[in-house]
Amino acid sequence: MKKIIKTLFFVFILGNSFAFDQLTLLNNATFEGWVVKLDQKKIQFNFNDELFTIPLKDVHTVVFEDTTNNLYKDYLNSLSDDKCTKATLDAEMYHGKKGGHFALGVIFGPFSMIGTALANPNPMNAKRTFAMSENKELFNDPEYLLCYKKAAKRKLIGMEALGWATWILIVIL
Repeated sequence: MKKIIKTLFFVFILGNSFAFDQLTLLNNATFEGWVVKLDQKKIQFNFNDELFTIPLKDVHTVVFEDTTNNLYKDYLNSLSDDKCTKATLDAEMYHGKKGGHFALGVIFGPFSMIGTALANPNPMNAKRTFAMSENKELFNDPEYLLCYKKAAKRKLIGMEALGWATWILIVIL
């Protein structure tokens, strides 16, 4: 029992101690680092102690660790009227309780992932998204909702898969 508690403790602590901004390019390459500067045409991203300047037209999403950061607000303003990008950002930043879905993955394994896949996430029902999103006018838009649902499910199923993998490691150890 002590081994299980220690393993869960380290997974939670280590998972939360390495918090970075996350940059995803159009080719689906994902990088974790820090957004240093942002303007209308490019983003400067610090990755592995190297500074990269990337045109915004090549960036799919940027997930900021600190949503109170002024760079985050500048990024939201730099987005065009791309509803899908705004929906994906809202879902990744605000939707769901990551720790709760991790625990569901540990307890119920693949059944929790099936339940999440069958769920119908909606920004109107997600308290944190409803409170913090600046895109409330898009909450009834079909394109926005479709992208929001995909991103929310992907994020929560990922956390449940991580929980299930942790359970498997605990059993193996």
